[in-house]
This record gives sequence, structure tokens and C-alpha cells, in this order.
Amino acid sequence: MFSHIFVATNDFERALAFYRPLLAGLGVAERFCDPAHPWAGWQSTPGPRPLLLLGRPFDGEHQPGNGQMVALLAATRAQVDAAHATALAHGGRCDGPPGLRPHYHPHYYGAYFRDPDGNKLAVACHDAEPPATE
Repeated sequence: MFSHIFVATNDFERALAFYRPLLAGLGVAERFCDPAHPWAGWQSTPGPRPLLLLGRPFDGEHQPGNGQMVALLAATRAQVDAAHATALAHGGRCDGPPGLRPHYHPHYYGAYFRDPDGNKLAVACHDAEPPATE
């Protein structure tokens, strides 16, 4: 369905310092980074698309949109927790702590935050909690 999603920033280096550890923690590989452009891209598995692209807008200053959100997929609920903590540790702002949101579906576990430019992001796991092992 998607070719790529472009997330805009006014400060590429600051945004790169936010997105690199966030996406690495989710197991998403960086495909390229060109600070001279400036832009960077991360590739889905098995690839090559969709891409998540980060860069300066072509027409000038970035303004975060109202109602726009990029939701990233997590394999586990622990990965959601870790991604949220990573986002906050790298300049993000909490927009909803990790937790179940059964109004979406019974197993939806997600967290919401904004990047340093104010773009809204979510990380979500759609799987049931695995049974505890003894």
C-alpha cells in the first residue's frame, strides 16, 4: 500500500539523533543517510519498501500537522515500552504512555509520543501477551 512515508524536520541532526536509536530498537535497518541533502531512510523487512524517510521539507520550514501520525509496528509489548522510553530519552515528549487500548481491539498495546519537531508517532503491538513461563 505504501511506497514511503516522509517525516519532516527543521533540525536534521537533532532528528537523526532521535530516530536512529528509536528505529534500531524496533529492528528497522537504516538504508541510507546523506547529511548534505539532508535526509535519511529506513527500510522495512524484507524490503525494499515501504521506507520511512526523514529530512528537511523541500518548500522551507516544517510545521507538524494536526491529526497526522506515523505508527510504527513493534513485535512485543516490551518493545513498545522500550521504544517509548528511548523516544523520551532522546528529546521526545509523551503523548500517551504504554498500555492496553482495548477500544481499538483486545490486544492493542501502544504508546504515543512526539519527536523533537512535534511530529506525532505511535508504537503498537497487536499481539496477545504471551503466557508466562515458569
